[in-house]
Amino acid sequence: MSHAVEKKMFHSFLFLCFWHLVDAVMIKSVMEGESVTLQINIRRQKNILDIYYMNSIQWSWFRPGESQNVRIIEHDVKTGDIRYYYDEIFRNRLQIDSQTGSLTIRNIRTTDSGLYQMSSRFSVESFNVTVYAHLPTPVITRYSTCSLSSGSLQNCSLLCSVLNVSHVTLSWYKGNSLLSSISVSDLSISLSLPLEVEYQEKNTYSCKVNNPISDQSTHLNITEHCQPCPDSVHCCGFTEAVIRLVLSGVVGVATVIMVVYDIRFRRAEKKRRTQSQSVVE
Repeated sequence: MSHAVEKKMFHSFLFLCFWHLVDAVMIKSVMEGESVTLQINIRRQKNILDIYYMNSIQWSWFRPGESQNVRIIEHDVKTGDIRYYYDEIFRNRLQIDSQTGSLTIRNIRTTDSGLYQMSSRFSVESFNVTVYAHLPTPVITRYSTCSLSSGSLQNCSLLCSVLNVSHVTLSWYKGNSLLSSISVSDLSISLSLPLEVEYQEKNTYSCKVNNPISDQSTHLNITEHCQPCPDSVHCCGFTEAVIRLVLSGVVGVATVIMVVYDIRFRRAEKKRRTQSQSVVE
């Protein structure tokens, strides 16, 4: 072997040794059901070292909250053989690029989140993968009757809700301005956020649920969600409420007067009949 070839191999060997010391973690975010490729390039130096020193490429997976990894796929660089492990989880969903060593996960699930690590003789590369579920559409409901605010304005109490969500933020917006919000991290729970609006106002409101890569919104239709209750005093304007109270009082007084008059009339009629019978006898 010539001195030039030995020198080149030595320099390449040093490069790979220093490369092994670098272990940066790449961040990947993906929606459930999509495919994600963990892109590496194990064959940066296409020379004889690929044969002598790069024996195999192995991918491992650390589940969230676990310190032990599980081997999921291994590629023998020399023979081209590919071995799959943990197939009950990743059945037919893993694909490794024999030229670059990159790993593709198809039809990814939320349970596939975690740290994926590629290791070879002189290299370690890591990818932190977070898989987000598809977001539900927020539902707006009216959770109490209307109440009177200051003056003659009428308020309507609303509730925006989403079910079984995690890693999301639920927010109320007035136009493009944020009014209020609530967040949840890794627990799958239901979220609700209240809002009180004036019945006759013309502002635009919307409720939005979002995670780092997607969002869903529902716009508030005040006329639809805040219909007045015509038979309830608490759902009327102040002036109309007073008028109804006065009319109710007048009707009540009139009813009492009529009942008293009827009783007195019956008593007087009964007394007159009794006196007439006494005169005849």
